[in-house]
Amino acid sequence: MDSDISQAFQKELTCSICLTYLTDPVTIDCGHSFCRPCLSLCWEAAQTPAKCPTCRETSQCTDFKTNIVMKNLVSRLRQADLCQFLSSEEHMCGTHKEAKKIFCEENKNLLCLLCSKTQEHEAHKHSPIERAAEDYREKLLKQMRSLWEGIKENQRNLNEENKINNMWIGYVRTRRLIIKSVYKILHPDLHEEEKQHLEKLTEESKNILKQLKKNEATMAQKSKELREMYEELMMVCHKPDVEMLQDLGDILTRSESVQLHMPQPVSPELSAGPITGLTDRLSRFQVNVSFSDETTNHNIKLFDDVRNWRVGHDHQDPSFISERSNYFATWGTEALTSGKHYWELDVDNSWDWALGVCSDSWIRKNRTLVESEDIFLLLCVKERDRYSLFTTAPVLCQYLQKPHGPVGVFLDCDIGSVTFLNVAQSTIIWTYPNFSFSFPVRPFLYTGRA
Repeated sequence: MDSDISQAFQKELTCSICLTYLTDPVTIDCGHSFCRPCLSLCWEAAQTPAKCPTCRETSQCTDFKTNIVMKNLVSRLRQADLCQFLSSEEHMCGTHKEAKKIFCEENKNLLCLLCSKTQEHEAHKHSPIERAAEDYREKLLKQMRSLWEGIKENQRNLNEENKINNMWIGYVRTRRLIIKSVYKILHPDLHEEEKQHLEKLTEESKNILKQLKKNEATMAQKSKELREMYEELMMVCHKPDVEMLQDLGDILTRSESVQLHMPQPVSPELSAGPITGLTDRLSRFQVNVSFSDETTNHNIKLFDDVRNWRVGHDHQDPSFISERSNYFATWGTEALTSGKHYWELDVDNSWDWALGVCSDSWIRKNRTLVESEDIFLLLCVKERDRYSLFTTAPVLCQYLQKPHGPVGVFLDCDIGSVTFLNVAQSTIIWTYPNFSFSFPVRPFLYTGRA
């Protein structure tokens, strides 16, 4: 009877995935428990929502908490197995005929008490096998958690790099069309400059694409290295105490080194190229824009919307979410319905800013999403330690340098288009296609002060 109870007890504390004692056990919604590493790997490749590997019940749990009771029970089982192993005759020291109960930290050997006091080992650090096994298993688990975070970080970076890769050719193609349209409308006589501008864009974009693909391959290789290291750690951690101690080798050192030099996503940046006399030509349409007193800092969340779009709606990275709430939004007092209008706004002292035009319908609806078809903006968003430019309707990253000084806005009501300029460099940032919006529209500004 005692044997049956013992076997049943051991079965309940065995992971159904790896078929060994539960390591860092976690319990999911349905009540079944698994090793945290086993479940993490199993669910990583599973479709959403994930299902229990045992009963196939859907589980929404992703923030695993260690089941302390099960962890302590497994620890007792391991200790009992270890005591039985240490008392066996085959584990006796061949020289002194004593049980090997000492672990040598220096060369990872198992020693009897007398061997540990010999000249060969007396200067080394020793500890009882029971304590050494518990300490090293915790070190392995800690390293595995760190490695898993590294795997997820690298995957996020790889996803971002893939996204840039997929968008890049289309972005460059659209940029070529914008350059051609600007020269056609504003500078039809600058054929040679236009040709040089387009040739430079082609050369830059090809070099950046090569860099993106190379970095993507580096990230893919890093992903393989991290995963192999994680699986090696897991394999050692699942072993019985004595085997685990004997197989440690330099695994902890190697697992730390594999996390060094984590590749980061490339931040491609094109040089927009100055256009001769651009601002001089547009200054003929310059107007003074006055804004209304209507402001808000809580109903419009453009910057957080963009940050969420950047990292993906399923990955709310808190480092991207703005903690600032001191934003204000304001729109022009005069609705514009015809003619050409050009104005400049200096937003250089703002941490995040957005400017452009919005329709009256957007103001009435008080829309909060940048995907809205009633607002056309250029946004500058601070992400960690760098700034990125975006345009809306739909959201699109602009791979250009953040403008310093005034930003120009040219609204051509005759063709229903708006253009953004880097005034200091006399370059085009972006032009919306003709007939992008309906009238009336108003100048729009949304910003926060540093």
